[in-house]
Amino acid sequence: MGEGSQIWAYAHVMSGASVGKNCNVGDHCFIEAGAFVGDNVTLKNGNMVWEGVTLEEGVFVGPHVFFTNDLYPRSPRMPPPPKRYAKKENWLRPTLVRRGSTLGAGAVILPGVIIGQYGMVAAGAIVTRDVPPFALVRGNPARVSGWVCQCGLPLRFGQRTATCLECGLRYSQVKPDSILPEDATE
Repeated sequence: MGEGSQIWAYAHVMSGASVGKNCNVGDHCFIEAGAFVGDNVTLKNGNMVWEGVTLEEGVFVGPHVFFTNDLYPRSPRMPPPPKRYAKKENWLRPTLVRRGSTLGAGAVILPGVIIGQYGMVAAGAIVTRDVPPFALVRGNPARVSGWVCQCGLPLRFGQRTATCLECGLRYSQVKPDSILPEDATE
């Protein structure tokens, strides 16, 4: 556990898990061995971060977000799954949540997806595929419904450019499905 991190009541961090500096791990969270939580991450109450899940620096995970790490789960204690579960590469599908992303309350993140940097997943969304950087996704299955600034506020594009009304960062729409910051701190 990194310096300055706080872990609240009824939370459990297994040996072999990594929690970075200045993190806040809320009540009733569970971080499994093999999970990685970067610096400055906020995990609100009731989250379970399983092996194979990586949360990069500055990620915000709202209450009761659901991660999974196996696309076709079965109990390894019943036949025939033991053969499949003999090697992790047979079942474990890593999930990557890039720097600065936000996952809204009750979101479901299927295994093997990448949430792009500063992406935002709406509350209750079910993420079944990769989320582009700076995209706002919502629904079931989650689909891009807009774009957000590095500071988290929605962007409004006109003529393929947008300036955040809050922080002043500028963005260019390079394709219909991607944007690039012109002057973000990356």
